[in-house]
Amino acid sequence: MSWIAAIILAIIEGLTEFLPISSTGHMVIASAFMGINEQNFTKIFEVNIQFGAILSVVVLYWKRFFQSIDFYFKLIVAVIPAVILGYLLGDLIDAALERVWVIALNLLLGGIILLFIDKWFQKNEENNQPNNENKSEKNKDISYKTSLIIGCFQCLAMIFPGLSRSASTIVGGLTQKLTRLHAAEFSFFLAVPTMFLASAHKLLKSYQTISIEQWQILALGNLVAFVVAMLAIKFFIGFLAKYGFRWFGYYRIALGLTLLILLAMGVKLTL
Repeated sequence: MSWIAAIILAIIEGLTEFLPISSTGHMVIASAFMGINEQNFTKIFEVNIQFGAILSVVVLYWKRFFQSIDFYFKLIVAVIPAVILGYLLGDLIDAALERVWVIALNLLLGGIILLFIDKWFQKNEENNQPNNENKSEKNKDISYKTSLIIGCFQCLAMIFPGLSRSASTIVGGLTQKLTRLHAAEFSFFLAVPTMFLASAHKLLKSYQTISIEQWQILALGNLVAFVVAMLAIKFFIGFLAKYGFRWFGYYRIALGLTLLILLAMGVKLTL
């Protein structure tokens, strides 16, 4: 992998990891067009630059991220379903990731769902207006039950690659009557232990195969992903508050169709 390719992939990771548009689908297209999709280090790189992405969450939300021990316990509860699923079905999940047509179809399905999310959960926003006497308390403190349910929704992204971890957890939060912004923020927080465990597991399995130059490339990738993810999170929060999820739905549908068209044309797309 060249330095330029590493920077491109890191920018894509930073831009897409926390948006409900599936970083996996974007990685498939980018690595394939750069001709590095079959390299072993590419697979290691794509997973481990998540370290930089999750660090951006800690920096942006450091006051809230270090708020209490209870907060960490809730994150642990939320990540347990993914840990169990990964342990039991890890090989099957990895195999599903290699089927690009599955990713494309899930991008389409997720995109269609996002077109209607704002309408389905409109009452969440209405019930949490400052001037509403019946304002819900759910946005002030997420319960352990809510954390577990959101964690179960996160597993959908593991079972259906391309569905998007961010989209799945945000929808999970919305089903628990959280507002769009609060659901998105908890999705960011949950990404930290989830992505840390996934990245650490991948690194422990493969660190002996990484050369000195590749370690340097990996360090650069994490730095770029960190900076870009900070900008992407700020953009997402502002865009979500103003426009909701619909435009992300349109984008996912376009990306899914693009993948299917490329496959139909015989373009070799693999992870």
